[in-house]
Amino acid sequence: MKKIYQIVCGVALSLLSAVGLFAPVFADTSISVSPMIQKIILTPGETYSGTFKVFNQAANEEDLNFETEVIPFFADENYDAIYETVGDYNQIVDWIKIKNGNGTLAPNEGMDIMYTITVPSDAPSGGQYAAIRVTSVNKEDTDDISGTGASVKVKYGIAYTIFAEIAGTTKRQGEILDVNVQNFILDGNIKGTSSIRNTGNVHGTAKYTLKIFPLFSDEEVYTNEEDPATRTILPDRTLYHEISWDGTPTFGIFNVVYTVEFEGVTTEVSKLVIKCPLWLMFIIIFVIVALVVWIVIRVKVRKKAAED
Repeated sequence: MKKIYQIVCGVALSLLSAVGLFAPVFADTSISVSPMIQKIILTPGETYSGTFKVFNQAANEEDLNFETEVIPFFADENYDAIYETVGDYNQIVDWIKIKNGNGTLAPNEGMDIMYTITVPSDAPSGGQYAAIRVTSVNKEDTDDISGTGASVKVKYGIAYTIFAEIAGTTKRQGEILDVNVQNFILDGNIKGTSSIRNTGNVHGTAKYTLKIFPLFSDEEVYTNEEDPATRTILPDRTLYHEISWDGTPTFGIFNVVYTVEFEGVTTEVSKLVIKCPLWLMFIIIFVIVALVVWIVIRVKVRKKAAED
């Protein structure tokens, strides 16, 4: 059961890397695909031809026998990858035909996989999502998934994802539900967090920019303006995202500007942020209390001396 879980997670993270949420993770490191994702615009009635490459990275220095299949791709409300039909967003699965889906690759060898997408003339406008899963045939294993001695064959694979936009009446719109920066940080990095809801019918790209200034300076100590973080958000889904400054010092006071953009809507938050670890805060409190006690004692001593 554990092995099946690891495999499913591996493929899930691979697909999510294509969405822009995670770095690529492969269930079987001897298999890779390039590119991981294809974003295309299709017109009803047309036939699109595409290719991607499968590699045998020769982890075990042996030939790789593989096969392919078309599966639906989407995300649930927690933005975890799912491989089942969701509404009308996976009709494209029936439009995709793979020309050369099976093969054998020697170590360090690659092969182009060719496929076509035949778009019906009455295809709905908006987003369509699918994946072509590449499975290693010669790396099958067995696992007892029930505890009764019964076993199933487990196959290792990775996926090439297709994000298609069907031309027509597409709705590009969304809501920025929350944008926030903490004012006081005891531990960790300065970061901005946000939640965005895609209320349209096609995927869109969110952009996140974080700028950090010292308290009494206009010169940035950190900014990602030249290379802002981006994330792809599927229709009817909400994405939580955070961006942080890995170089955050142990102590400091900063002006932080966090900007989030999605489908023409921009929200910006500016906050004064204090970074102070718990141990340093205790020391500061101790020093302040000691200083107050010392002042009180001094006042009492002087008052008593004056009375005498």
